Amino acid sequence: MATHLPLNALNAFVVAARMGSFSKAAEELHVTPAAVSQQIRQLEDVLEVALFHRLNRGLALTEAGQAGLADLQSGFSSIQKAVRRMQTADSRKELNIWTSPSFASKWLMVRMHRFVAAHPTIDLRISGSASLIDSDSTAPSLSAEILQSNNIDLAIRFGSGNYPGCNVEKILDVDAIPLCSPNYLRAASTPPLKKPSDLALHTLLHDESPYEGRPKWSDWFRSQGEKEVEAAHNIYFNSVLLALSAAVAGQGVVLTLEQLADEDIKDGSLIPVFEGRSEVEHAYHLVTLSSAKDNPEIKAFRDWMWSELNAADDHPADDC
Repeated sequence: MATHLPLNALNAFVVAARMGSFSKAAEELHVTPAAVSQQIRQLEDVLEVALFHRLNRGLALTEAGQAGLADLQSGFSSIQKAVRRMQTADSRKELNIWTSPSFASKWLMVRMHRFVAAHPTIDLRISGSASLIDSDSTAPSLSAEILQSNNIDLAIRFGSGNYPGCNVEKILDVDAIPLCSPNYLRAASTPPLKKPSDLALHTLLHDESPYEGRPKWSDWFRSQGEKEVEAAHNIYFNSVLLALSAAVAGQGVVLTLEQLADEDIKDGSLIPVFEGRSEVEHAYHLVTLSSAKDNPEIKAFRDWMWSELNAADDHPADDC
Protein backbone atom coordinates (compact mmCIF):
# COMPACT_ATOMS: atom_id res chain seq x y z
CA MET A 1 0.00 0.00 0.00
CA ALA A 2 1.37 3.41 -0.95
CA THR A 3 2.13 5.86 1.86
CA HIS A 4 0.46 8.69 -0.06
CA LEU A 5 -2.99 8.40 -1.59
CA PRO A 6 -2.90 8.76 -5.42
CA LEU A 7 -5.66 11.38 -5.51
CA ASN A 8 -5.57 11.89 -9.28
CA ALA A 9 -5.96 8.18 -9.87
CA LEU A 10 -8.73 7.89 -7.28
CA ASN A 11 -10.56 10.78 -8.91
CA ALA A 12 -10.15 9.13 -12.33
CA PHE A 13 -11.67 5.96 -10.85
CA VAL A 14 -14.68 7.86 -9.48
CA VAL A 15 -15.32 9.64 -12.78
CA ALA A 16 -14.84 6.48 -14.85
CA ALA A 17 -17.24 4.58 -12.58
CA ARG A 18 -19.85 7.30 -12.97
CA MET A 19 -19.43 7.58 -16.75
CA GLY A 20 -18.99 3.85 -17.38
CA SER A 21 -16.26 4.58 -19.90
CA PHE A 22 -12.61 5.59 -19.94
CA SER A 23 -13.24 7.72 -23.03
CA LYS A 24 -16.09 9.69 -21.46
CA ALA A 25 -14.11 10.07 -18.24
CA ALA A 26 -11.19 11.43 -20.26
CA GLU A 27 -13.45 14.08 -21.83
CA GLU A 28 -14.59 15.28 -18.40
CA LEU A 29 -11.06 15.25 -16.99
CA HIS A 30 -9.58 16.89 -20.13
CA VAL A 31 -7.00 14.13 -20.62
CA THR A 32 -6.64 11.25 -23.08
CA PRO A 33 -8.39 7.88 -22.65
CA ALA A 34 -4.95 6.28 -22.46
CA ALA A 35 -4.06 8.53 -19.52
CA VAL A 36 -7.22 7.52 -17.65
CA SER A 37 -6.60 3.85 -18.38
CA GLN A 38 -3.01 4.17 -17.15
CA GLN A 39 -4.11 5.91 -13.90
CA ILE A 40 -6.66 3.18 -13.20
CA ARG A 41 -4.10 0.46 -13.90
CA GLN A 42 -1.56 2.11 -11.56
CA LEU A 43 -4.26 2.42 -8.87
CA GLU A 44 -5.13 -1.25 -9.21
CA ASP A 45 -1.44 -2.12 -8.89
CA VAL A 46 -1.13 -0.02 -5.74
CA LEU A 47 -4.28 -1.49 -4.17
CA GLU A 48 -3.53 -4.98 -5.48
CA VAL A 49 -7.15 -5.47 -6.55
CA ALA A 50 -9.03 -5.14 -9.85
CA LEU A 51 -11.51 -2.26 -9.87
CA PHE A 52 -13.18 -2.73 -13.25
CA HIS A 53 -14.20 -5.52 -15.55
CA ARG A 54 -13.18 -4.29 -19.02
CA LEU A 55 -16.06 -5.17 -21.34
CA ASN A 56 -16.48 -4.74 -25.07
CA ARG A 57 -19.15 -2.08 -24.55
CA GLY A 58 -17.90 -0.35 -21.45
CA LEU A 59 -16.90 -0.94 -17.87
CA ALA A 60 -18.40 -2.79 -14.94
CA LEU A 61 -17.25 -2.39 -11.36
CA THR A 62 -15.74 -5.35 -9.61
CA GLU A 63 -16.85 -6.18 -6.08
CA ALA A 64 -13.79 -4.32 -4.75
CA GLY A 65 -14.52 -1.28 -6.90
CA GLN A 66 -18.14 -1.21 -5.78
CA ALA A 67 -17.10 -1.51 -2.13
CA GLY A 68 -15.11 1.75 -2.15
CA LEU A 69 -17.03 3.87 -4.65
CA ALA A 70 -19.65 5.49 -2.36
CA ASP A 71 -17.10 6.62 0.23
CA LEU A 72 -14.80 7.98 -2.45
CA GLN A 73 -17.66 9.92 -4.05
CA SER A 74 -18.53 11.39 -0.67
CA GLY A 75 -14.90 12.20 0.00
CA PHE A 76 -14.36 14.06 -3.27
CA SER A 77 -17.64 15.92 -2.73
CA SER A 78 -16.34 17.06 0.66
CA ILE A 79 -13.06 18.15 -0.92
CA GLN A 80 -14.95 20.22 -3.50
CA LYS A 81 -17.02 21.88 -0.76
CA ALA A 82 -13.89 22.62 1.25
CA VAL A 83 -12.21 24.19 -1.76
CA ARG A 84 -15.26 26.37 -2.42
CA ARG A 85 -15.22 27.53 1.21
CA MET A 86 -11.52 28.32 0.93
CA GLN A 87 -12.14 30.29 -2.25
CA THR A 88 -14.94 32.35 -0.68
CA ALA A 89 -13.53 32.68 2.83
CA ASP A 90 -12.14 36.15 2.25
CA SER A 91 -15.47 37.36 0.91
CA ARG A 92 -17.57 36.15 3.87
CA LYS A 93 -18.24 38.63 6.62
CA GLU A 94 -19.89 38.32 10.01
CA LEU A 95 -22.25 40.82 11.60
CA ASN A 96 -22.69 40.69 15.38
CA ILE A 97 -26.10 42.00 16.44
CA TRP A 98 -27.48 42.67 19.90
CA THR A 99 -31.19 43.01 20.53
CA SER A 100 -33.84 42.12 23.08
CA PRO A 101 -35.36 38.60 23.04
CA SER A 102 -38.82 40.03 22.32
CA PHE A 103 -37.73 42.00 19.25
CA ALA A 104 -35.57 39.13 18.03
CA SER A 105 -38.33 36.52 18.25
CA LYS A 106 -41.41 38.59 17.37
CA TRP A 107 -40.02 40.90 14.67
CA LEU A 108 -36.57 39.88 13.45
CA MET A 109 -36.90 36.09 13.19
CA VAL A 110 -39.93 36.15 10.89
CA ARG A 111 -38.17 38.47 8.42
CA MET A 112 -34.52 37.48 8.66
CA HIS A 113 -34.65 34.93 5.85
CA ARG A 114 -35.03 37.78 3.37
CA PHE A 115 -31.79 39.39 4.55
CA VAL A 116 -29.97 36.05 4.30
CA ALA A 117 -31.26 35.54 0.76
CA ALA A 118 -30.23 39.06 -0.29
CA HIS A 119 -26.79 38.91 1.39
CA PRO A 120 -25.52 35.32 1.25
CA THR A 121 -21.93 36.29 2.11
CA ILE A 122 -22.89 37.95 5.42
CA ASP A 123 -23.19 35.61 8.40
CA LEU A 124 -25.32 36.88 11.27
CA ARG A 125 -24.49 36.32 14.92
CA ILE A 126 -27.54 37.39 16.94
CA SER A 127 -27.54 37.76 20.72
CA GLY A 128 -30.83 38.30 22.52
CA SER A 129 -30.49 39.65 26.04
CA ALA A 130 -33.02 41.17 28.41
CA SER A 131 -30.24 43.41 29.70
CA LEU A 132 -30.29 45.26 26.39
CA ILE A 133 -33.13 47.53 27.39
CA ASP A 134 -33.12 50.93 29.05
CA SER A 135 -33.97 50.71 32.72
CA ASP A 136 -32.96 54.31 33.44
CA SER A 137 -32.38 56.82 30.64
CA THR A 138 -30.50 59.12 33.02
CA ALA A 139 -27.86 56.41 33.40
CA PRO A 140 -27.76 54.72 29.96
CA SER A 141 -26.72 51.09 29.96
CA LEU A 142 -25.40 51.12 26.40
CA SER A 143 -22.33 52.98 25.25
CA ALA A 144 -19.50 52.80 22.74
CA GLU A 145 -17.33 51.12 25.36
CA ILE A 146 -19.90 48.36 25.87
CA LEU A 147 -20.22 47.74 22.13
CA GLN A 148 -16.45 47.59 21.76
CA SER A 149 -15.86 45.31 24.75
CA ASN A 150 -18.48 42.84 23.50
CA ASN A 151 -17.39 43.02 19.85
CA ILE A 152 -20.88 44.15 18.79
CA ASP A 153 -21.32 45.67 15.36
CA LEU A 154 -24.91 46.79 15.73
CA ALA A 155 -27.56 46.93 18.44
CA ILE A 156 -31.32 47.21 17.96
CA ARG A 157 -32.36 49.04 21.08
CA PHE A 158 -35.70 50.03 22.59
CA GLY A 159 -35.13 53.11 24.68
CA SER A 160 -34.48 56.81 24.85
CA GLY A 161 -31.67 57.00 22.30
CA ASN A 162 -29.21 58.29 24.88
CA TYR A 163 -26.19 56.10 24.14
CA PRO A 164 -22.90 57.97 24.63
CA GLY A 165 -20.28 57.72 21.92
CA CYS A 166 -22.57 55.85 19.52
CA ASN A 167 -24.18 56.60 16.21
CA VAL A 168 -27.91 56.40 17.00
CA GLU A 169 -30.72 56.26 14.43
CA LYS A 170 -34.37 56.05 15.44
CA ILE A 171 -36.05 53.54 13.17
CA LEU A 172 -39.42 52.69 14.66
CA ASP A 173 -41.94 54.59 16.78
CA VAL A 174 -44.33 52.31 18.63
CA ASP A 175 -47.85 52.31 20.07
CA ALA A 176 -49.43 50.36 22.90
CA ILE A 177 -52.63 48.48 22.10
CA PRO A 178 -54.96 46.09 24.01
CA LEU A 179 -55.19 42.63 22.42
CA CYS A 180 -56.75 39.28 23.14
CA SER A 181 -57.38 36.03 21.31
CA PRO A 182 -60.58 35.52 19.30
CA ASN A 183 -61.35 32.43 21.39
CA TYR A 184 -61.23 34.52 24.54
CA LEU A 185 -63.88 36.89 23.16
CA ARG A 186 -66.03 34.04 21.85
CA ALA A 187 -66.10 32.13 25.14
CA ALA A 188 -69.58 32.00 26.65
CA SER A 189 -68.22 33.02 30.04
CA THR A 190 -66.50 36.15 28.67
CA PRO A 191 -68.38 39.38 29.45
CA PRO A 192 -68.87 41.74 26.49
CA LEU A 193 -66.12 44.24 25.67
CA LYS A 194 -67.80 47.31 24.22
CA LYS A 195 -65.99 50.11 26.02
CA PRO A 196 -62.83 50.49 28.15
CA SER A 197 -64.75 50.36 31.42
CA ASP A 198 -65.86 46.81 30.52
CA LEU A 199 -62.30 45.70 31.23
CA ALA A 200 -63.25 45.75 34.91
CA LEU A 201 -64.94 42.40 34.31
CA HIS A 202 -61.93 40.82 32.65
CA THR A 203 -58.47 39.45 33.34
CA LEU A 204 -55.75 41.94 32.50
CA LEU A 205 -52.31 40.66 31.52
CA HIS A 206 -49.41 42.90 32.55
CA ASP A 207 -45.92 43.06 31.09
CA GLU A 208 -43.71 44.01 34.02
CA SER A 209 -40.38 43.72 32.21
CA PRO A 210 -37.94 46.10 33.92
CA TYR A 211 -37.46 48.57 31.08
CA GLU A 212 -38.34 52.21 30.60
CA GLY A 213 -41.23 52.96 28.31
CA ARG A 214 -43.03 49.63 28.66
CA PRO A 215 -46.79 49.84 28.15
CA LYS A 216 -48.84 50.27 31.32
CA TRP A 217 -52.56 49.94 31.65
CA SER A 218 -52.73 53.13 33.68
CA ASP A 219 -51.13 55.07 30.81
CA TRP A 220 -53.46 53.51 28.26
CA PHE A 221 -56.60 54.42 30.21
CA ARG A 222 -55.28 57.98 30.62
CA SER A 223 -54.59 58.26 26.88
CA GLN A 224 -58.18 57.26 26.17
CA GLY A 225 -59.55 59.85 28.57
CA GLU A 226 -60.85 57.06 30.78
CA LYS A 227 -60.55 56.34 34.46
CA GLU A 228 -58.44 53.26 35.19
CA VAL A 229 -60.55 50.30 36.26
CA GLU A 230 -59.82 47.65 38.83
CA ALA A 231 -59.83 44.41 36.86
CA ALA A 232 -61.57 41.27 38.03
CA HIS A 233 -58.23 39.45 37.78
CA ASN A 234 -54.62 40.43 37.05
CA ILE A 235 -51.72 38.30 35.89
CA TYR A 236 -48.22 39.80 35.93
CA PHE A 237 -45.28 38.67 33.83
CA ASN A 238 -41.61 39.63 33.86
CA SER A 239 -41.40 39.08 30.10
CA VAL A 240 -43.39 40.52 27.20
CA LEU A 241 -43.06 37.15 25.45
CA LEU A 242 -44.83 35.43 28.35
CA ALA A 243 -47.55 38.06 28.40
CA LEU A 244 -48.15 37.66 24.66
CA SER A 245 -48.17 33.87 24.94
CA ALA A 246 -50.77 34.08 27.71
CA ALA A 247 -52.94 36.32 25.53
CA VAL A 248 -52.66 33.93 22.56
CA ALA A 249 -53.65 31.09 24.91
CA GLY A 250 -56.84 32.98 25.83
CA GLN A 251 -55.88 33.90 29.38
CA GLY A 252 -56.98 37.54 29.20
CA VAL A 253 -56.37 40.93 27.60
CA VAL A 254 -52.80 42.11 27.17
CA LEU A 255 -51.49 45.62 26.64
CA THR A 256 -48.40 45.44 24.47
CA LEU A 257 -46.43 47.17 21.75
CA GLU A 258 -48.43 46.77 18.57
CA GLN A 259 -45.27 46.23 16.50
CA LEU A 260 -44.20 43.26 18.61
CA ALA A 261 -47.59 41.63 18.12
CA ASP A 262 -47.68 42.35 14.38
CA GLU A 263 -47.35 38.72 13.26
CA ASP A 264 -49.85 37.50 15.88
CA ILE A 265 -52.35 40.07 14.60
CA LYS A 266 -51.72 39.15 10.97
CA ASP A 267 -52.27 35.44 11.54
CA GLY A 268 -55.37 36.04 13.67
CA SER A 269 -53.91 34.75 16.94
CA LEU A 270 -54.61 38.13 18.53
CA ILE A 271 -57.12 40.84 17.67
CA PRO A 272 -57.44 44.46 18.85
CA VAL A 273 -60.00 44.88 21.60
CA PHE A 274 -60.48 48.60 20.99
CA GLU A 275 -59.33 50.99 18.30
CA GLY A 276 -57.62 53.20 20.86
CA ARG A 277 -53.82 53.19 20.86
CA SER A 278 -51.49 55.09 23.12
CA GLU A 279 -48.20 56.54 21.96
CA VAL A 280 -45.10 55.27 23.70
CA GLU A 281 -42.40 57.81 24.46
CA HIS A 282 -39.47 55.51 23.69
CA ALA A 283 -38.69 53.95 20.32
CA TYR A 284 -36.48 51.39 18.60
CA HIS A 285 -33.05 52.58 17.50
CA LEU A 286 -30.17 51.23 15.47
CA VAL A 287 -26.99 51.78 17.46
CA THR A 288 -23.46 51.41 16.13
CA LEU A 289 -20.03 52.73 16.86
CA SER A 290 -19.63 56.12 15.20
CA SER A 291 -16.49 54.85 13.48
CA ALA A 292 -18.35 51.86 12.01
CA LYS A 293 -21.53 53.42 10.64
CA ASP A 294 -20.18 53.26 7.06
CA ASN A 295 -19.18 49.60 7.37
CA PRO A 296 -20.63 47.83 4.26
CA GLU A 297 -22.23 45.02 6.28
CA ILE A 298 -23.82 47.45 8.73
CA LYS A 299 -25.10 49.60 5.87
CA ALA A 300 -26.54 46.49 4.21
CA PHE A 301 -28.41 45.50 7.38
CA ARG A 302 -29.60 49.08 7.97
CA ASP A 303 -30.93 49.39 4.42
CA TRP A 304 -32.63 46.02 4.72
CA MET A 305 -34.34 47.01 7.97
CA TRP A 306 -35.65 50.21 6.43
CA SER A 307 -36.98 48.29 3.44
CA GLU A 308 -38.75 45.85 5.77
CA LEU A 309 -40.23 48.64 7.87
CA ASN A 310 -41.47 50.52 4.83
CA ALA A 311 -42.83 47.39 3.13
CA ALA A 312 -44.72 46.40 6.27
CA ASP A 313 -46.18 49.89 6.56
CA ASP A 314 -44.93 50.04 10.12
CA HIS A 315 -44.75 53.82 9.96
CA PRO A 316 -40.99 54.13 10.55
CA ALA A 317 -39.72 57.29 12.12
CA ASP A 318 -37.89 59.94 10.13
CA ASP A 319 -34.10 59.73 10.13
CA CYS A 320 -32.58 61.59 13.01
